[in-house]
Amino acid sequence: MTSLVSLNQATVHLGARQSGAPALAAVSLTIGVGERVALVGANGSGKSTLLRLLHGLARPSAGQVAHAPDLRQAMLFQKPHLLRLSVQTNVALGLWLAGRSWSDAMARALEALARVGLAALAGRNARRLSGGQVQRVALARAWALTPQLLLLDEPTASLDPHAKREVERMVQEFAAQSPDVTLVFASHNLGQVKRLASRVIYLEHGRVLADLPVAEFFTGARMAESHPEAHSFIRGELV
Repeated sequence: MTSLVSLNQATVHLGARQSGAPALAAVSLTIGVGERVALVGANGSGKSTLLRLLHGLARPSAGQVAHAPDLRQAMLFQKPHLLRLSVQTNVALGLWLAGRSWSDAMARALEALARVGLAALAGRNARRLSGGQVQRVALARAWALTPQLLLLDEPTASLDPHAKREVERMVQEFAAQSPDVTLVFASHNLGQVKRLASRVIYLEHGRVLADLPVAEFFTGARMAESHPEAHSFIRGELV
């Protein structure tokens, strides 16, 4: 399996002083091509920090992070920011900044919006969209960049049930149509983890305490013995 990104004893402290308990503590892992990796754990466990580290938005205070050369990646945030411009322009800007001509970027943006069912809203002000529509625009913006690594931070957490299903379905379709694309996503929804992931990483207080195939994580006969913290989390015994 070809490695896209690897961490070796990576530690992250938040804030300028680099003191106190780290947000991530000595994390070592490798993410390979085509994997579907779910990050689970309670609030404050380090999921978002790990995603930001993988994306280059956070730097390790110790240890190393190595990315494959010329890796194309995109990140979908829990609350994406859209500019007070048209929906199509919001998608096109990233492509233009990446070096495409403006006409090519606008054409690609419209194609991406069609993929998420929002081509009819291309000319609407992006600030007038619903929460579910905003997430779909953000997914289109990521898809338009043809990433090899797609990172998602609780992409359905603040959405109503219908919007959750729509965004999850689109992520599934994106992954199915692009089998070489690697997904790494944080989620509190264990049903969603079962549906989307092939591998589960459980974090607690900034440490990786379990890293298992999805079937073994949820049904492994010896989970309670080998990974008691993760087993308790699955059973709803940890907050």
